[in-house]
Amino acid sequence: MHSSLELKREVDAIQIPSGDSIKLPLGMKVIITQSLGGTYTVATDFGLARIQAKDADALGIDAEADKKADTSTSSNVPTDISDLEGQVWNQLKNVYDPEIPVNIVDLGLVYDCKVEADAEGKNKATVKMTLTAPGCGMGPTIAADAQSRIMTIEEMDDAAVELVWDPPWNQGMISIEGKMKLGMI
Repeated sequence: MHSSLELKREVDAIQIPSGDSIKLPLGMKVIITQSLGGTYTVATDFGLARIQAKDADALGIDAEADKKADTSTSSNVPTDISDLEGQVWNQLKNVYDPEIPVNIVDLGLVYDCKVEADAEGKNKATVKMTLTAPGCGMGPTIAADAQSRIMTIEEMDDAAVELVWDPPWNQGMISIEGKMKLGMI
């Protein structure tokens, strides 16, 4: 995972932690520091950047072969939820902060998740989530990733992901599973 490689083509990326869009040039040397949830965090001479799965070929990776869904359990997922809400939570477990190797559910970033059907029977998921720091420039990117993951559910017609700041996130919100991955217990 931590060996240097050269980009096979120019690629769009997101600068971490600012969230700014950048282009990484063909031939640039990068080191993959994290490959989770279908995205790749790379270290460059200019800092960290996030590359989406659709651009994995720039890293010489077959994105389809590299897909691994997180089907693990989490103490942060409510037990009294519908099957469709369970599918939403499972999709959210495939969304990662590009600097932390723990999904947003186990990090304790997802505060609320509801699925409701409207009068026409169309299903809409509404998620309230936060970030580890209010000034994180990656917030819109992580929220968009969460919304995109939710919309992969066949029965889902719409999804809204809202960033909220109350209550403020703290390390006590990390699940037992997340703390184990981070070496906190």
